[in-house]
Amino acid sequence: QVQLVESGGGLVQPGGSLRLSCAASGTIFSIYAMGWYRQTPGKQRELVAAITRGGTTTYGDSVKGRFTISRDNAKNTVYLQMNSLKPEDTAVYYCYVDLRLGTRDYWGQGTQVTVSS
Repeated sequence: QVQLVESGGGLVQPGGSLRLSCAASGTIFSIYAMGWYRQTPGKQRELVAAITRGGTTTYGDSVKGRFTISRDNAKNTVYLQMNSLKPEDTAVYYCYVDLRLGTRDYWGQGTQVTVSS
């Protein structure tokens, strides 16, 4: 079993920055990819960013150029650096793990990000 623990959410003013972290623990042999989704009430869940074990990254169109995903394979931890935050970035952000391509095997509990003045 794998547990994901997220941290780093909070309240920030427009234009500000936050850094989310997600650490995976438990019986882990190999993780193919880790990433982040976000969701707001009444909207579909949106892929924010993902990164494979080899370092290949994918970003949602709405965050390209503002968010950066990175990963520490030795610590099974993924980070999401969020800059130039906008009110529309307000959401609950969920971390996930793919043990194989696209399997979405495990999810974190979610961390709230609120961008407001």
